Amino acid sequence: MTGAADDDPSGIATYSQAGAQFGYALTWTMLLTLPFMVAIQIISACIGWQTRRGLARNIAQQFPPFVLYGLVALLVVANTINIAADLAAMGEALTLVVGGPSIAFALAFGAVGLVLEVFVPYHRYAGILKFLTLVLFVYVAAAFSIHVPWGKVAASTFVPALSFDRDYLLTIVAVFGTTISPYLFFWQASQEAEESRMSHHSKRTAEPDAPDEFFSHIAADT
Repeated sequence: MTGAADDDPSGIATYSQAGAQFGYALTWTMLLTLPFMVAIQIISACIGWQTRRGLARNIAQQFPPFVLYGLVALLVVANTINIAADLAAMGEALTLVVGGPSIAFALAFGAVGLVLEVFVPYHRYAGILKFLTLVLFVYVAAAFSIHVPWGKVAASTFVPALSFDRDYLLTIVAVFGTTISPYLFFWQASQEAEESRMSHHSKRTAEPDAPDEFFSHIAADT
């Protein structure tokens, strides 16, 4: 669910801009962003599951307070900007579909999301979000419903055409920034910690082979 959330509106806008501006020239970035994101999310998930605490609490127990406060402050800034970009992109997308004021739509999306997070119980809300991840299969359908020059895609993926053009470099930074977002790792750890605390199988961590079993499950899921 955390990985699916990385496909957020600001990410879609970034990838769309990258494709519109450079075609398939940046597909090679997937060879780096995917393993980086998977590896860090697996680590965050395992930390949350084994300790039953989120990243912030674990950082607080291992480092001086100023390190924790500094990281949390940066996270708040990054999250605020990211959420604002997501809501703005959602508002603009709905405006393209039905017309109307994008700012009002963005505010409405934010209000609905806030109400759901506050008033819907965790496990029920998580179930809804897991179901909504199925919408990502639309990407698969889209890829096979249009003409894609797969030979060119493969060439751009495995034989990158590097450039020091300013826009090219800025787009690379944007792709990495929107894909490997810090909120993902805090969310992943907190969600696994929540699942660990509430799971009926959490007592099995006392078994000798339990950590390997849980790691395999987390790795496969991620």
